[in-house]
Amino acid sequence: MSEDNAARRKVHWKKTSRLTYIVLAIWFTFGFIVPWFAKELDAFSFLGFELGYYMIVQGSLIVFVLLIIVQT
Repeated sequence: MSEDNAARRKVHWKKTSRLTYIVLAIWFTFGFIVPWFAKELDAFSFLGFELGYYMIVQGSLIVFVLLIIVQT
């Protein structure tokens, strides 16, 4: 039973670390990359707002809330 338990822990850790890396990449993208290019995104519009403004004000918050939901 100990070997089976160790194998399960190894699989669990692999899945957990993969999820952590994905969440960190998404967080970094919407926390740093999107704001960095906000001026360039303003050339486009979404729902009547400039895309850079919309992504900073609404899009990033939506993504962060979804990340919290996915991790719980």
